[in-house]
Amino acid sequence: MSIFLISLLILIHFSPSSSSTTNDQYYLKLPLLHKTPFHPNPTQSLSSDLHRISTLHKKSPQLPLTSGASTGSGQYFVDLRIGTPPQRLLLVADTGSDLVWVSCSACRNCSKHPPNTSFFPRHSTTFSPHHCFDSSCKLIPHPRHVACNHTRLHSPCRYEYSYSDGSFTSGFFSRETTTFNTSSGNVVKHNKLAFGCGFNQSGPSVSGPSFNGANGVIGLGRGPISLPSQLGRRFGNKFSYCLMDYTLSPPPTSFLLFGNNDAVKKSYTPLLVNPLSPTFYYVGIKSVYIEGVKLPISPSTWAIDGFGNGGTIVDSGTTLTFLPDPVYNRILNAVNKLVTLPSPDETTPGFDFCINVSSVSTLILPKLSFKLVGKSVFSPPPSNYFIDTAEDVKCLALQPVGLPSSFSVIGNLMQQGFLFEFDSDRLQLGFSRRGCALP
Repeated sequence: MSIFLISLLILIHFSPSSSSTTNDQYYLKLPLLHKTPFHPNPTQSLSSDLHRISTLHKKSPQLPLTSGASTGSGQYFVDLRIGTPPQRLLLVADTGSDLVWVSCSACRNCSKHPPNTSFFPRHSTTFSPHHCFDSSCKLIPHPRHVACNHTRLHSPCRYEYSYSDGSFTSGFFSRETTTFNTSSGNVVKHNKLAFGCGFNQSGPSVSGPSFNGANGVIGLGRGPISLPSQLGRRFGNKFSYCLMDYTLSPPPTSFLLFGNNDAVKKSYTPLLVNPLSPTFYYVGIKSVYIEGVKLPISPSTWAIDGFGNGGTIVDSGTTLTFLPDPVYNRILNAVNKLVTLPSPDETTPGFDFCINVSSVSTLILPKLSFKLVGKSVFSPPPSNYFIDTAEDVKCLALQPVGLPSSFSVIGNLMQQGFLFEFDSDRLQLGFSRRGCALP
């Protein structure tokens, strides 16, 4: 994935694996391609990240967490076919939420409506709203003052999904057929996708220009209604992704994959559970090293307290990496001592450590590593935490969280070039530096 906020188009493929003959013999692979050319702006990236981080930390009375879609910073688009016959829609893929929802239209004669702008339930022979008495209806938030009429045959399950900035989507929680085009030209259907058919969207997050013309959101979180959970059994209850550096030429292909990726040897760390934020992918950090020297940081800095605050999440929707103030300050001081290059003539707003590298033919930067719970060590290359902000200028791409009730975020820049595998059955996160090189 790119160093900065980019819109990517996900093309869906379905490929066989030669290692198994059970239902696990298939995996769903989604290559990530650049939608449009992009020129990164580090200040805009930081601004978007700060908006997302502050939004994620806000508690909503209706939701246990807040989707990254509420910041307008969705970085992946899923090219989804839904309904019978299939209708093509563009959805934001979000690791920080669970609900799959699309913008719906109740028109009868939809010829006057532009195609691919909404889902038209009346044009699908397989559309079916959940009844308000269905057990599935208990999994989603509902509008206030709307009671379920258990005696009526047609009493649809109504949902209202709110974001902390006041935006929301509401409509019918439904089921529908989803179509995936395979790499071999075949078609694979998932017949029971549970999703929100949204007839009312309001607020800048889901209806303004920041939504980038998307028609809804695909939640990739840990909850029971997310896409990974719904596809779970068919693909071994695991998914992985590989985010590559788009600045390389030719740009390598990034991907999102549901199913087994056992050909790659990985290091593992447990996925921790935070009952107050159950959708996020939490990992445990034990210590931080600079050039092999352990920084004096109390283990309590990384702990999740009884109020659900603290901890560290792995988030593909945030670009930079955000760390608690004590950790950030220790790293900043260590880097200051080890790097003696001059500062640039002009400062880069929002970044505390920048260097002028114009006089250096071979640049050597301090090596940063994280020791994780389970004895695994995550050691990204310096290019994952130093970014080019101008010609011959590099800045440390770390940020202090700054909030008393904050958690840390390992952003997508820090993840570049690694395969990350999220295994729900074993409650573990696997990672490998080699996996992204595989076809």
